[in-house]
Amino acid sequence: MKKNILLLFALICSVAFTFTSCENDEQRAHVLKIYNWGDYIDETILDEFTEWYKQETGEDVQIIYQTFDINEVMLSKIEKGHEDYDVVCPSEYIIERMLRNDLLLPIDKDFGNTPNYIDSNVSPYIKDCFDKIDGSGKNANDYAVGYMWGTTGFLYNTKYVNAEDVDSWRAIENPKLKGKLFMKDAFRDIYSTLLTMLREDDLNSGRITRDELMYDASDESIELVENYLKRDEVRNNIAGWEADFGKEEMTKEKAWVNYTWSGDAAWAIDEAAEVGVDLAYIVPKEGTNVWFDGWVIPKYAKNVKAARYFINFLCRSDIAVRNMDEIGYVSAIGTPEVLEEMQDSTEFAPIDASFFFGEDADSVCLNPVMYFGSDVIKRAAMMHDSGDRTEQMLDMWSRVKGDNANAMTYVIIGVVAVAVIVAAVMSMLKKRKKQSRKKW
Repeated sequence: MKKNILLLFALICSVAFTFTSCENDEQRAHVLKIYNWGDYIDETILDEFTEWYKQETGEDVQIIYQTFDINEVMLSKIEKGHEDYDVVCPSEYIIERMLRNDLLLPIDKDFGNTPNYIDSNVSPYIKDCFDKIDGSGKNANDYAVGYMWGTTGFLYNTKYVNAEDVDSWRAIENPKLKGKLFMKDAFRDIYSTLLTMLREDDLNSGRITRDELMYDASDESIELVENYLKRDEVRNNIAGWEADFGKEEMTKEKAWVNYTWSGDAAWAIDEAAEVGVDLAYIVPKEGTNVWFDGWVIPKYAKNVKAARYFINFLCRSDIAVRNMDEIGYVSAIGTPEVLEEMQDSTEFAPIDASFFFGEDADSVCLNPVMYFGSDVIKRAAMMHDSGDRTEQMLDMWSRVKGDNANAMTYVIIGVVAVAVIVAAVMSMLKKRKKQSRKKW
């Protein structure tokens, strides 16, 4: 009898679990989980997407929106944690790694009666760059759609620095910048651009191409960049390494030059102008890297349909313009509508942007910090994943930043350490007081 009761109880639990599981699966089918960089979208469009999706498909969808700050954190959650994000926004080298490790699903671009904005609106230049992503036989354009892109260069304060001071990557050793230089804490960007400068003779002679150089993570090249960054002339100039706060420090004139991304530069220039600080951006003559972020559907996604519709929605011209206005970066969308919105003949001189917008854009008035002329693109190349050489690159970066810690760095570390100790002591004293009260 007891055995029969246990069997009956097990059967009831099994049926209950099945119904619960089915209900959860049904609910999940109407949820879109988005994982994006912080401050990297106009969040008002999220509600608009749910309305648009209902209109286009007749289905309801609820958005769960989360953010990350580091590519590798996002990747770890998917690769090791098997998180069921439906759509995420990694950088080009992570897209490359995810393709190699079979972590992405292909994006079906058949949207029925809904226009295919992906194929019609993404700039051919962006698609050509995605063709160069090494996906171990997989074409990245089948698995990823470009979102934002830009270059790496120098943001500088025109009151203290002129364009000639920063027209080469060797500006970071200029004694004029002692203690006035912020470096981006991004080893791939720094490494690839400095390698372009340090191996300029090989590039000019044709012994190696820019695209080939972006794959170079050899011991010799790592050592070349490391030794350069450890030179006293460079170390003495660096006021700090930053991941995000450099642009704000520049607007406050706490530094004169920031080795940074074009999107951060565009934001800083506008912010600084409001407080009477004149900043400018330049791509050094040796060349630069071109970086991209793109939308992908991870292997463990649960709502693939809503994910691909969301990516398609972001490729609408009007949505692309709103995202650019909100975050200051440059969209991968290269339509006439975007070009019309971004032109301003009263403020900007004409540039040749035909590589991005098409042959009719060979002389258009665009912000040169956001959109780059063909002359810049000719000396630019896309970064790649360093694969099994990543550990060696990270070790080099740790040594560089450790050796480059100046006196001010140690003072800051000391102050923080003292503050932590004081806080711990105060917390302990408060705890003792509480305990003594409890005794009474």
